[in-house]
Parts: sequence; structure tokens; C-alpha cells
Amino acid sequence: MSAEASNDNIRYPRRVFIRRHSVVTRLTHWLNVLCLGFLLLSGLQIFNAHPELYWGHYGADGDPAVLTIGANDAAEPSGFVRVAGVQVPTTGVLGVSNVDGEPTARAFPSWATIPSFQDLAAGRRWHFFFAWLFVINGIIYLGFSVLSGHFRRDLAPTAYELSPSHLGREVLDHARLRFPKGEEAKHYNALQKLTYLAVIVILLPLMVLTGLTMSPGVDAAFPALVEIFGGRQSARTIHFITASALVVFVIVHVAMVVLSGTWNNIRSMVTGRYAIHEEGPNA
Repeated sequence: MSAEASNDNIRYPRRVFIRRHSVVTRLTHWLNVLCLGFLLLSGLQIFNAHPELYWGHYGADGDPAVLTIGANDAAEPSGFVRVAGVQVPTTGVLGVSNVDGEPTARAFPSWATIPSFQDLAAGRRWHFFFAWLFVINGIIYLGFSVLSGHFRRDLAPTAYELSPSHLGREVLDHARLRFPKGEEAKHYNALQKLTYLAVIVILLPLMVLTGLTMSPGVDAAFPALVEIFGGRQSARTIHFITASALVVFVIVHVAMVVLSGTWNNIRSMVTGRYAIHEEGPNA
């Protein structure tokens, strides 16, 4: 067989573009990014007004707290985080930070809150505005996903994908930074599906419901919410935990975006076009 004939049988990967995300998915995704950013920073502003978490119906100065971010009363205050009685020094990060060059008792530093100065009323206004925008945006996304079949087609894992052998292989591939290629890259893998569903079905509803439970007006209209979460203070603690879990999800999500192809992933979420490599004949 000649070299030319042999070369004709070689198949090289070729790049093709597929439609990865719909317009509604892309728009609601970026609006979520905006909302969650403002919700996090304004939420930390609200937390700074009373930087302790409790469990049950009651919580005030002097009550035993599940978590405390504070500072001692020394001439030069030092910050600490106390969880379940275990205290860790965190000066310069949490509890105490520099304000105009002076060490100041403050749970979260000024660069992590909206507004940067301590103002509970302003923090609440920012938080409530973006909370309702986030809820409306979520309802639009859920409605579209159900009616268009996005949930069933793209997010519902198959029985094979849920098998221990398949999940184990995906976990191992992710640990080795081996990402899907070719036909497998055209859809979400099982770990993505399970993670997105956990966020959409469990994490975000918990965050919204516990946020509503902290509102006296909502409590008056729906008193059962307080009982479901074991008290307004328990709801506040769960709200903080779910928000923290969401931050962890975002960090991991962004890391996976960068490691699996930053520009390709961002382009797919902006234009909907996602590049994959398929085997093709030698040109």
C-alpha cells in the first residue's frame, strides 16, 4: 500500500460547533450571576449587624451561638471565629479588619459587603431587591425548562449514568482532569446533572424559603414556615449554610469552566455555540 493511500485512511479530529444553550438558559444564567453576587455581598452586610448564628426560636447577645465571628475587647482587638465552642484566631480576615488604617471590629471586611460601610438598612434594601429579582428569574427558568423539555432532555440522568460503575469512572476522570470529548461532550455528564439538580431542587429552594422565614410579614401569613425550620433563628442558620454551600458550588463550577476550556465554555454561555472535536477524514 502506498504512503498516499495509507494517509487517506488516517482520520484527524475536526472542530465542529453545536448548539449548547438556549437563549432563555443563557439570559437567566447571567442574570443569576448578577443577582447572586449582590445577594452574597449584601447578605454579609446584614450578617455583620449581628455576626452570630443560633438554633431554635431565640437568639440574642448572651445566648449560646452555633457560630460567632467577633473580636475581643482589648485595646488592639483581635478577631476570631468560634464554631461549636472551638475558637480560631482570624485577625485581618474575619472579626477584625483595617478601616482607614485602623483595626476595627467587623465580622466581614468592607471589601466583601454592599455597601462597604456598615449600614443594615441599605444592606437590606439591596438584598430584598435582588432576592425578588432572583426569584422571578428562577420561576422563568423553571417554567421554560419544564415546558421546553430541558429538564427531561438535558438534566435528568439515565439509569446507566446513575450506576455505581459509571459514576465511579466519571469521578476518577474528573480527579485526573480528563473531560468528555467528541460525542460525550455534546451533553452534560452525570456528575454535572446531579450537581445542577441538587442546586436547583434542594439548595436554592432552601435558601429562598429560609430567607422568607426570616420575614415577620411572611411569618404572619404563613406561620407553618417557622415550625418547618424549627424557628426563625434556625432558618437564619440554614440560610447561611445554604449560601455558603452555593459559594463552594460557584468556586468549583468556575474551576471546571477554566480547566475544561475557558473560552469555549464562556462562548457557549454567551452565543450558545460550543466547539467539540470529532473524527474526520484527512483533508
